[in-house]
Amino acid sequence: MWILGHRGASKAAPENTLAAFSLAMAQQAHGIEIDTYQVDGHIVVIHDRWLNRTTNGDGMVTSHSIDYLRSLDAGHGERIPLIRDVFETLPVSALLNIEIKHLSQVESWIADVQTGLKTSGFPESNLIISSFNHRWLRSIKLHWPEVKIGALTATYPENGLGFADDLSAYSLHMALDVVDEGYVSEAKQAGLKVLVYTVDHPQDMKMLQSWGVDGIFTNVPDVARETVA
Repeated sequence: MWILGHRGASKAAPENTLAAFSLAMAQQAHGIEIDTYQVDGHIVVIHDRWLNRTTNGDGMVTSHSIDYLRSLDAGHGERIPLIRDVFETLPVSALLNIEIKHLSQVESWIADVQTGLKTSGFPESNLIISSFNHRWLRSIKLHWPEVKIGALTATYPENGLGFADDLSAYSLHMALDVVDEGYVSEAKQAGLKVLVYTVDHPQDMKMLQSWGVDGIFTNVPDVARETVA
């Protein structure tokens, strides 16, 4: 079962920072999950719409210039990373789930990601793109057919796996609160990888492992590694 550091090893290091990503890999995670916004033609890595919780800045992420965002302290002296910083930090064996929180222009977003992949040597095949905005995912898949799409949901969809099929998804990303063994089995029979978020308790980890879940997103990769080893 894959262990993906949720915003990195975010229990022990400032979330969505290079320090958290490096720590997750040091804790033997298989990869990480990050959150991104498109600002000033760049892709920045941060979760919240507002800067106040995770940085010493103020206001909305999308209301500021890239220079201002890059000047902020995101915790312990860490900066808000750009997507290319993440590619250059991770080993080429790592899995990377990019969750899109804000997207203003699909073609430029894809170009930025593809340039970062080419420059860093990070493999496209280790990338999964997810978002709660399924229109963005559909458009990305249309313009970039080879990329893997993670069908992200916090609900138990009425149409079952229909939404994942509509997205030509590689994987189903489902909230722990709504996942069940039957849906996991159905998704796997349909050829989907199944990943569950956010899983921090060992009992949940063991339950999901017994169901055949392919991966978990966790704030504590070290605990997960010890639990599912």
